[in-house]
Amino acid sequence: MLIPDNIHPEQTIYFNGAFVLEVLQNKGSMQLLDLYEMTIAERKMGMAVFVLCLDWLYLLNLITLDENGTVGLCS
Repeated sequence: MLIPDNIHPEQTIYFNGAFVLEVLQNKGSMQLLDLYEMTIAERKMGMAVFVLCLDWLYLLNLITLDENGTVGLCS
C-alpha cells in the first residue's frame, strides 16, 4: 500500500520510494542490483518493497528501465 492507516509511515512504498529516487539523483543511472545495494545502505528494506517502489516510480514516469537492466531518472 502506498499510505495505509495501520502501519508506520516509514514502512510505506511512498516513503521508501524517496530513498530510491535519492540514490538515483546522487549517483545517476545504474544496474538494478547496484541500485538495490546502494538503496539499502541508506534505508533497510527487503527486495519485495524495493521492487514495489520501482513499480510505483515507473508508473509515475519518474524512472526508466532499459532492456539491459539499467535504471535511471526520466528527463
